[in-house]
Amino acid sequence: MIRVRFAPTPTGNLFVSGLRVALANYLFARRNSGEMLLRIDDLDPERSIHADQIMQDLRWAGIDWTNSFRQSERLELYQDTIEGLKKDKFIYPCFESDEELKAKAEFRRKRNQSPIYDRAMLKLTDKQRMDAEAGGKRPHWRFKLSGRSLEWTDMILGPRSAMLSAVSDPVLVRADGSPTPILASVVDDINHRTTHIIRAEDNAGNTAVQIELFQVLRGPQPRMRFGHLPALTDSQVGSATGGRRTGSLRSLRADGVEPSAIATCLIGKLRDGDEPLSLDELAQRFELADLTASRFDITRMLAINRNVLHGLSFAAVADRLPPGATEAFWLAVRGHLDLLNEARGWWDVVAGTIVPPVVEGARDLLLTAESLLPAEPWGNDVWSTWMTALEQATGQTGDNLLGVLRLALTGEDSGPDLRGLLPLIGRPRAASRLIIAAS
Repeated sequence: MIRVRFAPTPTGNLFVSGLRVALANYLFARRNSGEMLLRIDDLDPERSIHADQIMQDLRWAGIDWTNSFRQSERLELYQDTIEGLKKDKFIYPCFESDEELKAKAEFRRKRNQSPIYDRAMLKLTDKQRMDAEAGGKRPHWRFKLSGRSLEWTDMILGPRSAMLSAVSDPVLVRADGSPTPILASVVDDINHRTTHIIRAEDNAGNTAVQIELFQVLRGPQPRMRFGHLPALTDSQVGSATGGRRTGSLRSLRADGVEPSAIATCLIGKLRDGDEPLSLDELAQRFELADLTASRFDITRMLAINRNVLHGLSFAAVADRLPPGATEAFWLAVRGHLDLLNEARGWWDVVAGTIVPPVVEGARDLLLTAESLLPAEPWGNDVWSTWMTALEQATGQTGDNLLGVLRLALTGEDSGPDLRGLLPLIGRPRAASRLIIAAS
């Protein structure tokens, strides 16, 4: 059974880059009939205040999980592991303060030496340790690396290697006795029988250390497999409406980006074009090796989102449209929105008060258009009736006529078909706007 996990640290919002990791794990599990675990890495409880929000965002994106837990609930398990590591002398106590460690590293750098930890505390005698603790000092504990060379194949990045002799012995236990994330993560992966670790590339530097720690704690079991996603070069997504610079799912959702548009842009191949893909479709064609692209194309996401919105029924969006918006309104505008919240502006056009610009050189045309507006009630054929009369009266046709009328009626030079908008605008608003634009 293939088992993966998504392990967010809930100190902030879930961003596009984090969703990409979650999607990679979720789709990999689905493609291979496996399971995905959601692990909340909340070892820092004072900062871990967004766990529920992250779970809500994941569900909004269509991602579910087989099981979930919080690391803060498993401190006893970590302590048992720590005691075992101490007993078997895989970790050793260190009493240097942060300032002392920084001074040591700077000393070595000035002499063109590697800034790795010098293992000075391995020479500590029992008496020296007892004296330090008697003086009020509490040690942190480091994992004594073997110094050997490791080789493995990353499922995305390919062959990798590392010399553990070139790596500082990592701290696994803080001075207050609590585990560091690297220890807790390995313990959890062993406990839940994780088979594949798929995560962001910024975690790749820990892989060699984790491989050695896995082997110390688990023994010569089948090797854990790793896959690291290249960092997104444009993970901060610009809001197309508000000018904000943010990549949080909350802001994208508020702007009216649909989850399938984000997922398709993050996971779908460019050859799939701008057609939205469901998670079922993405899972069917999912390959980890395809996730080598590092650019998040915002323009493509908006194009995909436009296609998603165009296919949504009124019932699917009614509760997210402006109060009073009708099905006729939605059908008129849905093919012309990059973001759902753009519907608010078009609702103002058809049901609110806007002041169109004065259209230079079009006064006579606009006044004639106002005088020829058909009497109400208006049906769906009002646009055709009005245009036929206007063309006959002015001799004008085509884009020039359409452009003047669009600017006068909507205040915009592009947008939904006026054939659908005019009946929604109604005669009083249309007449008023034509006169203002002719002023």
